Amino acid sequence: MSAKTQRIIGWVLSGLIAAFLIGGSAVPKLFLTDSPDMTERLAEMGFTADVMKKIGIVEVLVAVLFVIPRTGFLGAILVTGYLGGAIATHVRLQDTKFIIPLVIGILVWVALGLRKPAVFRLAFGSE
Repeated sequence: MSAKTQRIIGWVLSGLIAAFLIGGSAVPKLFLTDSPDMTERLAEMGFTADVMKKIGIVEVLVAVLFVIPRTGFLGAILVTGYLGGAIATHVRLQDTKFIIPLVIGILVWVALGLRKPAVFRLAFGSE
């Protein structure tokens, strides 16, 4: 596979990850936390609607940092940390949905490595 094709795949994957983090996860935290169903679920997780909105803001910020070329590496680190918190919450609740943030975290680094091959060289050595 050519370097250009790898970069394109990396950017497409990065865009999909950012869209999922922002549209599929952060937006509900920011705008849907006042519904009775969501309030009940948040209480089960140990969060208030106010805290969840702040978490949604953090999620948007780290996703944006991830897709900006100059801050992509920092964004990947921050997304990984954010997803670690999501994993910990799911595990604490004995919820098998912890797999979703785990897979997304792996895909973040794969996407960044495809965008910037130096990431793979740093992680796996350059022989």
